[in-house]
Amino acid sequence: MPIFEYVCKDCGKEFEAIVRGAEAPHCPKCNGAKLEKKLSVFAMASGGSSSDSMAASGGGCACGDPNGPCSMED
Repeated sequence: MPIFEYVCKDCGKEFEAIVRGAEAPHCPKCNGAKLEKKLSVFAMASGGSSSDSMAASGGGCACGDPNGPCSMED
């Protein structure tokens, strides 16, 4: 089941949603269905520096920055 990032065109809320089959997600804030799919960023282990392995192992920030935390909104 893929996790997608969306932004609601009605209220501007950014959120993630697990999408199952043909299920259509709705905004958790306003229950709107006018959503725009965002380009997601994900971490990959590259076998490089220790900061790369720290990000891949879940260290640092939720955005993948090993120096986190950042200002990601809920």
